Amino acid sequence: MKRHFSVHREAWAAAAPFRITGRTYLEFNTVVVELGVDAHVGRGEAMPIHYLGDSVEAMCESLEGIRAELEAGADREALLRLLPPGGARNAVDAALWDLEARTQGRPAWELAQTGAKPVETVYTIGIESEPEAMGEKAANAPYPLLKIKLDGDRPVERVAAIRRRRPDARLVVDANQGWTFEQLKAVAAPLKDLGVLFIEQPLPRGHDAMLASYTAPLLLCADESCQHLEELEPVAERYQMINIKLDKCGGLTAGLALVKAARTRKMGVMVGCMGGTSLGVAPAFLLAQLCDFVDIDAPLLLKADRPNGLEYRQGQVSIPAGCCWGR
Repeated sequence: MKRHFSVHREAWAAAAPFRITGRTYLEFNTVVVELGVDAHVGRGEAMPIHYLGDSVEAMCESLEGIRAELEAGADREALLRLLPPGGARNAVDAALWDLEARTQGRPAWELAQTGAKPVETVYTIGIESEPEAMGEKAANAPYPLLKIKLDGDRPVERVAAIRRRRPDARLVVDANQGWTFEQLKAVAAPLKDLGVLFIEQPLPRGHDAMLASYTAPLLLCADESCQHLEELEPVAERYQMINIKLDKCGGLTAGLALVKAARTRKMGVMVGCMGGTSLGVAPAFLLAQLCDFVDIDAPLLLKADRPNGLEYRQGQVSIPAGCCWGR
């Protein structure tokens, strides 16, 4: 039976301006795919990888380009051949998981064999103009695990300000490609002394080969440097962890394979997200069941989430019955 296919874009306002290295989000622009069979409709949400030059317009164009195959019944395996890794493929992959869950009357976590236990997510502290402002934001965030966005401006001072206000918190930091190698070497030990557990993506993608011969005083985690499975091999020589984002690798199907491959190399694994609503983050919740660290707090950064979204309680995330995806 022929499927119904549609794709559209949405914009979700940020609760407050959210700043990372080189970028400030006032809203999060997403693409939503819907695939229907009879009365059942599966949906998937994804975002473009901005630092690779992707956009919601390009994603929509790519998806329209495979309309015929999707309407004819292309499955997740076929999708791996139809689209490259990226947000467009993630949106369809999520819609296919959701559609299968709804047509079979089984939750997506059961189909994926991941389980669906509550997980602890980080809460992200975006960059502010002054270190003390970040300390104030952390003091008002009742979460035990904080992820601190940093750039090249006074990174140690910013973490120290947060540590003063939150001596109880566990901390990780994310430079989003914002440092030089010399700066990494200068700040790594002081950050470890402040109790930072690991540093995410300190150097720019494509300019981190020197990490293969560098012994850092704390763990290094690849994000932008590891988009998908084909990039894992060189990354494993430079980093001890990877951050898997479904918009990067192209969906839960590819994410499950990437976790498995990383584990065979004895690497730590984090699951993250680019942003968006619970519709986009829920598939990552399934992957979170297999990960060491979880960064799926994106709906908390919005003015409003979708109805029937993921449930967040003091850093714990769960997927409720009747969730907007996969149930």
